[in-house]
Amino acid sequence: MAKRLSKDDWIKAGFLALTEAGPKALKAEPLARRLGTTKGSFYWHFDDVPTFQAAMMETWETRAYAEIVTLLEQQGTAVRKLRELAQIAAAGAPEDFGGMAFEPSIRAWAREDPDVARAVSQVDAKRMSYVQDLFDDIGLTNPELTRVLYAAFVGMEELSSHDGTANGPALGTLVDLILALHEADR
Repeated sequence: MAKRLSKDDWIKAGFLALTEAGPKALKAEPLARRLGTTKGSFYWHFDDVPTFQAAMMETWETRAYAEIVTLLEQQGTAVRKLRELAQIAAAGAPEDFGGMAFEPSIRAWAREDPDVARAVSQVDAKRMSYVQDLFDDIGLTNPELTRVLYAAFVGMEELSSHDGTANGPALGTLVDLILALHEADR
């Protein structure tokens, strides 16, 4: 008897398909072939493809912001939270998603789909606000530092998706440099 696929199985398959083949692969038929099942299983969980794609974005928004903030909030100080954020970025994509970094693919999809673009913009704003709050707690009030750090995060992930190099450690170095500059000002 074949394993019953869950909604999460379909969403995971969607992220992998997006990363490997782009948004055109986010349809019931190609996903069903990928999973070795029928489209009926897809439609058991989702009313249609737009509903499926919205569920993917909801999952990404939760993983890309809420779950990370929950992990960070377990750290004590803002400095520890910033350093942990760099470590999370250095660790790359979660293993339960095949270790594939799918955020660059989501950002590429956002250039074609206004709903995805809105979701990416919302996550970017929440992330930058969170980082700015950490910098404010430390006494670093220059908002340009937030943009520099966030742009480095986005850019390094994009680089890693193309060249396979783990650029995450460079983010840790950038955090350390920012913190060292702050310490030098004291």
